[in-house]
Amino acid sequence: MINMASQCNQSFAATAIISHDLAEKRATDHLATDVGLATTTTTPKNMSLAADQVQAAVAAKKPIGKPSGDGVRILTLAEYKEAALSLAEAFKDDHTSQYFTHTPDRAHWTEQQRWELHVKVMEYITYAHLLKGLVVSAGPNYDCVALWMPPGKDIDGYSTLFRSGLWRLHYQLSRVGRTRFFHEFLPLLTTTKLQTLGPRRDADSWYLVYIGTRAASRGKGYARQVIEYVTRQADAERRACYLESSHVVNLVIYGKLGFEKKGEIVLGRGGEEEIGLDVMVREPVGEDGDSGVDVV
Repeated sequence: MINMASQCNQSFAATAIISHDLAEKRATDHLATDVGLATTTTTPKNMSLAADQVQAAVAAKKPIGKPSGDGVRILTLAEYKEAALSLAEAFKDDHTSQYFTHTPDRAHWTEQQRWELHVKVMEYITYAHLLKGLVVSAGPNYDCVALWMPPGKDIDGYSTLFRSGLWRLHYQLSRVGRTRFFHEFLPLLTTTKLQTLGPRRDADSWYLVYIGTRAASRGKGYARQVIEYVTRQADAERRACYLESSHVVNLVIYGKLGFEKKGEIVLGRGGEEEIGLDVMVREPVGEDGDSGVDVV
């Protein structure tokens, strides 16, 4: 789902942009240790041209939100709240999302407090992908939103961390939630993706980090549209696509789009309730291949 596990030294220059709120200061004092972000970002030669074009358009503040022929739109920074709210609604009851917000040391929290934190998490993650990745939507009201990380891209680095607000999770999550998110979840995702694809393909693949459809909008083909928007390009580029799925029912849906299960990630291993994520990979399909489009 999210890759922020590079090793680095703490950057004192980056902390200069942080507000003077005491909680935020303390959060950033320990952030480099918890997250381990790189202070520099390299650009591989195999970076996707389409991703470059999207980033250039965003930087120039040019409109790129016009729907494509299949109704898919590339979203902009100005739409991060709407996109994040759609994802938050789609993942409201997701066990993986609740693993960070419904923690035993916050058992006294109300459902409203947990919901508000859940929305913030989605806002930070969505904004980070708008900065460095590709965020697409289908449907008239952000009915389905997908966060893609193109080849050669990631959300590592202090600039993205601070601009997106992800650094605030260091103090907004509880002690248990912080440990689960930064020290269990993220390292597991990073390690598993690398082991599954291998070093070369890991850096050369499209990564479907999040995809969610509002309950009232399911069954209309929106998920297929935002997935095939990228898989068509991945086929043309001869690149693999990678994802983790938190629901067993999704195995059938993704399978019809060419994804195959390759393994499993287990959160809370050995605890009272383990949470499993299915790891899936889609190999590029040739011109005479069939990726399976009958998905709703």
